Amino acid sequence: MEMNVTKNKIELHKELSTLDCFVIDFISILNSLQIRYVIVSGYVSILFGRNRISEDIDLIVEKQNFRTFTKIWNTIFGTYECLNATDTKDAYEDYLVSGVSLRFAKKNTFIPNIEFKFPKIELDIWTLEHRQNVVVNDIPLYISPLELQIPFKLFLGSQKDIEDAKYLYTVFQPHLNVRMLQEFNRKLKTQVLFKRYIV
Repeated sequence: MEMNVTKNKIELHKELSTLDCFVIDFISILNSLQIRYVIVSGYVSILFGRNRISEDIDLIVEKQNFRTFTKIWNTIFGTYECLNATDTKDAYEDYLVSGVSLRFAKKNTFIPNIEFKFPKIELDIWTLEHRQNVVVNDIPLYISPLELQIPFKLFLGSQKDIEDAKYLYTVFQPHLNVRMLQEFNRKLKTQVLFKRYIV
């Protein structure tokens, strides 16, 4: 894996795994429709080489009106199916607008799947607004800023999440905005965990 990190972009060249291909295929649909999204949680560390399994990819998508969502739904359904809703209106009103995620997987499969959700809290909105550009083998995608991702994984607190945080810090330490990292540790009350597990 080759990586080049600049202030505005992370360029990555790697041999794509099956999970990478799954993510890129789905994201390419959103890119083609010019839908604003951000990848958060476990897949971020996997993208950068952490060797672990993940069955779902967490995606925050900017809130859309029903007409735009219908366009997304119809385009996605060329290759994917929704695991927890079958009707466009129900998916939009009873799930997304109500704060419940939709799950999309390749047709006739269950895993891996995309957890597709609208922003619920202020932090979700901030993540979308400040998403970090990653170009993987010349394909663009967007992830949560690492300065938030690391404290958030500590906040989640499972062993898997803590190992994700440690891995990301190790890989990106020279490139992190220390002030921003400290601020999110403060907001999420993870200062003690950061000192215990990371430094």
